[in-house]
Amino acid sequence: MFGGFTIEKIIMIGVIAAILIGPERLPQAAEWLGRTARKTREYVQGARTRVQEEMGEDLGDVDWKKLDPRQYDPRRIIREALLEDDSPARPAAAATTVAIPRTTPLAVTAFTSEAPPPFDDEAT
Repeated sequence: MFGGFTIEKIIMIGVIAAILIGPERLPQAAEWLGRTARKTREYVQGARTRVQEEMGEDLGDVDWKKLDPRQYDPRRIIREALLEDDSPARPAAAATTVAIPRTTPLAVTAFTSEAPPPFDDEAT
């Protein structure tokens, strides 16, 4: 319920609060804390009730794990998309390599300081 709070941490917080607040104001602070906790609990219960009333019977049908934002890790989504194989597997015997002869040589352009590469104003 308290997440990472252990009983030792709660006791330590209580001791520090008692030292900071002082023994004469400690009862009023404890009373305020109790009232605040009760009001918070009432607000949360009211919100739950209102959500249940507005969602109606459909509330039980919602898959809350599917809507959990922690599952949307971009690294995992990209990894799964890259590992996904959309093409059907071909049998090994049907896999053949066909060499296509090149009719034109690859054009290699060497740029020099006198003839720099073209500059595109829209690209920058």
